[in-house]
Amino acid sequence: MSVLNTNVLVLNRSFIPVHVTTLRRAFVLFYANIAKAVDKQFRTFDFNSWSQLSVELGEAGVGLVNREIKIPRVILLTTYDRLPKRRIRFSRYNIFARDKNTCQYCGRKFPRNELTIDHVIPRSLGGVTCWDNVVCSCIECNRMKGGRLPEFANMLLITKPKKPAWTPYFGLFLKGAMKYEEWAPFLNFLDAAYWNVELESD
Repeated sequence: MSVLNTNVLVLNRSFIPVHVTTLRRAFVLFYANIAKAVDKQFRTFDFNSWSQLSVELGEAGVGLVNREIKIPRVILLTTYDRLPKRRIRFSRYNIFARDKNTCQYCGRKFPRNELTIDHVIPRSLGGVTCWDNVVCSCIECNRMKGGRLPEFANMLLITKPKKPAWTPYFGLFLKGAMKYEEWAPFLNFLDAAYWNVELESD
């Protein structure tokens, strides 16, 4: 694969990831002063100042007529503030984010790895897997509730589940994109694959 077809992370003006593009397209935006390069210290550079930086040993570069230019792996759009509009992914991460990592039966907050997803109306009683029927539950409450309705288990819901109104941007656009260490400060979720996989709804 040509180096010009490798990936570059695109940030909006607030340093929030909004897209992944090719290095070829990034250079076009960069050269036209629509974007700036971002280095590991979060400093920004226009095309001229970036092209003056030397390519260090072990770093990748692109050859120009009279010199080699460093490859920017992160660029910042200088006039773009918005986030991309996306449908809300029905995932563990977003269910737990909606419920603030709080068991919806006992009201205690837990680390994500100590929480489960509970069907309010159990599947055995015809409950479906959807925003309006799943909640965060601690392991103990989930065990106590079992396959019963909350009222029959003498466990009341703290908040009635519903589809959230926000649009989280975690994991957006990264499917199939090669990731680089320069992206890490902007994409800080090691377990994104598990938490962002879309759940099967009924």
